[in-house]
Amino acid sequence: MSAPLSQHGPSLLDAGSDAVPIRCVTEEGRGAVAAGLPPLQRSFADATGFAPKAGRVALLPGEDGGLGRVLFGLGDAKAGGRDRFLAGKLPGALPPGNYRFEPCDDLNESEAALAWLLGSYRFERYRKPGEPRPRLVAPDGIDAAAIERLAAAVAAGRDLVNTPANDLGPAGVEAAVRALGERFGATVSVTIGADLEKEFPLVHAVGAASPRVPRLIDLTWGAEDAPRVTLVGKGVVFDTGGLDIKPASNMLLMKKDMGGAAAALAAAEMIMGAGLPVRLRLIVPSVENAIAGDAFRPGDVIRSRAGLTVEIGNTDAEGRLILADALALADAEAPDLILDFATLTGAARVALGPDLPAFFTEDEGLAAAVAEAGLRVNDPVWRLPLHLPYASLLDSKVADLNNAPGGGFAGAITAALFLRRFVRRTQAHVHFDLYGWNPSTKPGRPEGGEVQTARLAYALVAERYGRNV
Repeated sequence: MSAPLSQHGPSLLDAGSDAVPIRCVTEEGRGAVAAGLPPLQRSFADATGFAPKAGRVALLPGEDGGLGRVLFGLGDAKAGGRDRFLAGKLPGALPPGNYRFEPCDDLNESEAALAWLLGSYRFERYRKPGEPRPRLVAPDGIDAAAIERLAAAVAAGRDLVNTPANDLGPAGVEAAVRALGERFGATVSVTIGADLEKEFPLVHAVGAASPRVPRLIDLTWGAEDAPRVTLVGKGVVFDTGGLDIKPASNMLLMKKDMGGAAAALAAAEMIMGAGLPVRLRLIVPSVENAIAGDAFRPGDVIRSRAGLTVEIGNTDAEGRLILADALALADAEAPDLILDFATLTGAARVALGPDLPAFFTEDEGLAAAVAEAGLRVNDPVWRLPLHLPYASLLDSKVADLNNAPGGGFAGAITAALFLRRFVRRTQAHVHFDLYGWNPSTKPGRPEGGEVQTARLAYALVAERYGRNV
């Protein structure tokens, strides 16, 4: 069964719609807010002991006995560290209905509106839909359409990550890319079968044991003479580990091993939806790393698309293999920028945790721009070094390199150094090693699949090629 990319996401109500007001309250401003409330609401807030701690909500009655106002705590504005998506907690804390923010100097209304939409997301494909989510009136002065586009792309990407592997195979990933391409008039080509084995031998090898045919999906969009931006996403729909099989507990979330592809698709949707002046290319190698008589084996040596031979040190290091062939394809035309996205290593999670993807690049200016874009749009990342002396850890006695040398040291760095060998012509290349999952619900980030770095990538491309966001 395929799972095409969703074309719809949560939306904002038109300005002026009838709605319950939300008044934001800081520790410093609680006295002034209380003094400005009608007597009934002030007495109710006092009686219920409302304190404006970050994320605290109070529902205040109106004169008619209905809901008249919401107080929303922002905490101590001077303390720092406030979750910038704190408003994303509101859709899960308020009853169904329409709401609007009252003017508040301590609230970034564009960011709050985006957080609200991101926090409204629910994955309900396999269960009875819950009650309607509360809806927000678009605050004055924001670009509501742009915010809705971002939220819709994130929701579509989350849907892909959340869909289990029995309903999302490589054909489903292809369907998602084709649906996206059809929406924006992009060209999509797919390589499978004998052509895949010849042109992308590493992709073919990783996916050979699955009855669900592996493939290389290639989308292009935009004017041919525009700056060339290429996104590459790891699309492993499920990873057993192959013959180096994972323990059962490590397979439980392996439906998310295509989280890099979902992030790349979401970023592509944002770029095309905004009409950014670039020549966009989206490359997704999609496979299932399964076990059968024709599975690739530890000790096999496979010649990659780039001509480099790779000794298989571990079949569970399959993501870097399929990315190697995809990056070689991307690099052949020397685009202005390559961004690759992958749920690649546990080492990055050990170093930085699930919320903070690692990124790697040798371009110092680009590294600064990536970090700045992530902070600006609240999609943060942290740079890890491409420490060149560690490249010797990839040495093989029988091939040009080994995909998974033993030892266990610097796993995220050695994986990034492996990928670096397949990008020879393109100077501006960033590799994102992400988790692709929210282990628990946080404001604007429901538990489940997440397209980390997608909004960052969109902001970076917009900033780099002439349109700020």
